[in-house]
Order: sequence, then structure tokens, then C-alpha cells
Amino acid sequence: MDMLLTLIGWAVFGLIIGAIARLLVPGRQSIGLLATMALGVVGSFVGGFLAYLFFGGSPVQPSNWIGSIIGGVVALLIVVYISRRHGVATH
Repeated sequence: MDMLLTLIGWAVFGLIIGAIARLLVPGRQSIGLLATMALGVVGSFVGGFLAYLFFGGSPVQPSNWIGSIIGGVVALLIVVYISRRHGVATH
């Protein structure tokens, strides 16, 4: 039961962080709800890795809210850049 609640917590956290990251990045990103959720979760780990680079600790760690939002924006910018380079429409 604890594992299920943890997964639900990560899903909700990822959805919130992914939505905030999408609001902060200009332009339209046509990704769905699950991709937004995954963006938030990945953003949390990107933020954790950035924190590792600047402050030390573990290279694979989740981050706090601010670090997760920064990581989500970085991850989304990378996705937008790659999709535009490969000619994939993001609008």
C-alpha cells in the first residue's frame, strides 16, 4: 500500500511540476497529460543532478520544488530543441 501511495504522490508531483514548466517555457508544446507528468518527474531528477553539480551529494537524487521546476524547464527546452531539429511539429 505504501508503494502505491508513493507512486500516486510522484504522479501528482510530476503533473504539477510538468504543468508549471510548460507554463514557463514560451511557445506551444503539444504533449499530453502523461508526457507532462513524465516531464515533471524527469525534471525533478534533472534538478537533483544540477544540485549535485553545484552543491555535491548524490548524482541521482530527486530535488525540491524549485529545483524540480528548474529541471523541468531545462528538460522541456531540450525536448523542444530536439524536436525542432528533427522537424517534429510541437504546436
